[in-house]
This record gives sequence, structure tokens and C-alpha cells, in this order.
Amino acid sequence: MSGNDTTSVSTQVIGKRAEDLAAGFLEQRGLAILARNFRCRGGEIDLVCRDGKSLVFVEVRLRRNAHYGGAAASITARKQARIILAARHYLAAHAGAEADCRFDCVLLDGDANAIEWERDAFCER
Repeated sequence: MSGNDTTSVSTQVIGKRAEDLAAGFLEQRGLAILARNFRCRGGEIDLVCRDGKSLVFVEVRLRRNAHYGGAAASITARKQARIILAARHYLAAHAGAEADCRFDCVLLDGDANAIEWERDAFCER
């Protein structure tokens, strides 16, 4: 295994832990997790949740240091477009999923001790 493979594996493990923390955090606040890591060509959604009658598409971001900006700064317009694309695919694949939708972000900075939940973090343009 090369050094890059090791880095990739550890990044995946860290990412999964961040998603696990975010899922638990949201469940404690009454959201139901419907899907994790929903993928389609061109996009991915970390968590799909239900909050009452609303579907919530959640992007989870962890930044270990703020040198290049915090977790929120890493959700660029391009990344938002990819999440919106994946949300459209999710809705098309789940005909019964007609509901109000929103895009939230769960942001973890540093060692993931601080969790910030941004409801309606961005919208479809």
C-alpha cells in the first residue's frame, strides 16, 4: 500500500466519524436519518433526513484547521450545485418523497468537539 492509500483510508475513516457525529447530533434534535451517502452521477449527499414534513439534505464538513478557512468556507457554489443535483436525483428516485426540502450543513471544526448546525444554509438558485 502506498502512502497515498494510507492517507485516503484515514481521510475516509475521519469523514465517516464526522458523519456519524453529525447523524447522532441531528437525531438528538428530532430528525430521522433516511439515507447516508446518497450518490448519483455528479453529486453526493452526506445525509438525507426528515424533519417533520420536510426533507433535509445535509452536507457534513470537517476542517481540522482553519488555515484555508473553516468548514463553512469549504462549501463552495460548485459544491452546492453538486448537492442540489444529487437532491434532484434523490427526489426523482423516491416518488413518495414529495415534501418541502431544505439544505442544511453540519460543520465540525478542529477535533470535532464543536458542532454547528446551519439550517437553510443555501438554496437552489
